[in-house]
Amino acid sequence: MHVARTEVPEKINIPGAIARQALDFGDASGFGTMAGEYFSLGAGTDIAPLLKGLKGDMCQSPHWGYLIEGDVTVSYKDGTEEEITGGDLFYWPPGHSVKVGKDAEVILFSPQAEHCEVVDHLKKQLVG
Repeated sequence: MHVARTEVPEKINIPGAIARQALDFGDASGFGTMAGEYFSLGAGTDIAPLLKGLKGDMCQSPHWGYLIEGDVTVSYKDGTEEEITGGDLFYWPPGHSVKVGKDAEVILFSPQAEHCEVVDHLKKQLVG
């Protein structure tokens, strides 16, 4: 699920300050410690081959984040895809993969244990 900045409902709009809030934006209950992450990804990056060997050959960590710039396509286990573009807020549930269309700068907030497991797997794939 993603939301363009302009589509996030305004809650406060006064001179010098606009506050927008997207409600019901994923559920973090039961995940424990969260990690804040910053990814710089080059155009053409496709993590699908590196996810081989994980459950469903997909990332099993949920992510909440903001795409600062660039374009990415997120593929889900049910076969659907969505395009995320610079300025979008997003929630990616477990069971996804990412391919970068245009150089991307991404901020993620992820459950630490779940995403460290995925990142460690990616690192092993890159070495092996």
